[in-house]
Amino acid sequence: MLASQTIVGGLVVEPLTGPALAASLDDVANLRVTVFRDWPYLYEGSLDYERRYISDFARAPDGVIVAARDEGRVVGIATGSPLLAHTRAFAPLFAERGFDPERIFYCGESVLLPDYRGRGVGHAFFDLRETHADSLTSPAGPFTHAAFCGVVRSADDARSPAGYVPLDAFWRKRGYEKVDAMLGNFSWQEVGATAATDHPMQFWIKAL
Repeated sequence: MLASQTIVGGLVVEPLTGPALAASLDDVANLRVTVFRDWPYLYEGSLDYERRYISDFARAPDGVIVAARDEGRVVGIATGSPLLAHTRAFAPLFAERGFDPERIFYCGESVLLPDYRGRGVGHAFFDLRETHADSLTSPAGPFTHAAFCGVVRSADDARSPAGYVPLDAFWRKRGYEKVDAMLGNFSWQEVGATAATDHPMQFWIKAL
């Protein structure tokens, strides 16, 4: 079980469940829309969709939602769930590469407003989700790996902002590595587009 509250970089980091999640739902939805609108996702978000998405995540068996707050305001969010409880469609990608999908813990989004980055909150988000995964047991046994995916963008995409640095070094520092050619797809509408399109998502994985 996760600790009820911890302080990281001057922010309160805590799991959100029940009434606390209900009270923060609009903050969380706004945060996702704001952060994912920027590069590299360029996501044209909908608050109604985001509320439903987070509510569904909260209902996933053994899922976890962790928030970072500044004086009560949600400024960061991270989610995690057993792969089969929330993102079952990706199970064949793991099975094809010799991983048992039932023993994969999927780390969903980890988003933080720019002004709060560099304080260690990103590490805390991974620490808490991995600790949560270690505390669980799937029907097949303990979870063996944590995984997440990130959008694939071309290095010469003209929309990339000057000075943009991918998070690959941070993720490797956390012990995650890319699985060659292990790509899933998520569909969303980009800023300025008129319809949703598929986006390739590269999977990264770490042994627990």
